[in-house]
Amino acid sequence: MTNSKNITLKVNKELYTNYRALCKKKGWIVSRQFEICMEEQLHNEQDQDE
Repeated sequence: MTNSKNITLKVNKELYTNYRALCKKKGWIVSRQFEICMEEQLHNEQDQDE
């Protein structure tokens, strides 16, 4: 990661626990999945603005 920032998020405990288990099963990193989601939303927003 070239440039990163630590953040604190408040999420539903059960949702996080289940998602963390899914990430572990798939070999994913939770924070990277969150980044991918943000990237996709930004990309979709830019497409709508065009």
